[in-house]
Amino acid sequence: MHQLPWADIDTVLLDMDGTLLDLHFDNHFWLEHLPLRYAELHGISREAASAELLPLFRAHAGTLPWYCTDFWSRELKLSVRDLKREVADLIALRPDADTFLAALRAAGKRVVLITNAHRDSLSLKLEKVELAPYFDRLISSHDYGFPKEDQQFWFALQQDFPFEPTRSLFIDDSLPILRSAGRYGVAHLLAVRQPDSRGAAKDTEEFAAVEDYRQLSAQLAPPA
Repeated sequence: MHQLPWADIDTVLLDMDGTLLDLHFDNHFWLEHLPLRYAELHGISREAASAELLPLFRAHAGTLPWYCTDFWSRELKLSVRDLKREVADLIALRPDADTFLAALRAAGKRVVLITNAHRDSLSLKLEKVELAPYFDRLISSHDYGFPKEDQQFWFALQQDFPFEPTRSLFIDDSLPILRSAGRYGVAHLLAVRQPDSRGAAKDTEEFAAVEDYRQLSAQLAPPA
């Protein structure tokens, strides 16, 4: 595990889906459950539904509408909020992510959740997994009108929650988002090796990656 210079880090910015929470819920919802319900609504096959939906998903990837439950509910004439509740039992914390969060708090770090998830999705996940007490702030990119891929998100974050980029760590499972943070000047960046517990490990390219939150937590523990 990459040894971080914790003495030089005051603020820790954390993504949610795929970083603290298992991405299996989101992948299952968008690739399996939503196409199934869409197929039922339109009286078509599951395969035909996917063939219609996947180009739509790709067209909006990386933009704020892609992450917006209201947008997809209007676009698809389905209540995405209600459909997510149907499979909400799949929402799960990544192993030892809570141990890492507790270690950050014990070490006196400022801890901020920054997610592209719509507030509806964030609220549902906070119902299922008790994350809120670990954070100084819970921020959705929808609050600012720009996704984390956009530099304007980072300027808005700085206005809302002043932080020193050179003394900050950001962990996210999206490489384009990590690159956006790096362009803004965030000095310490970590990817996630396996965002979906049922998916393959990722090549995180130029980024060191989190594989085990216990190892990161151990770095924060005071020497015996």
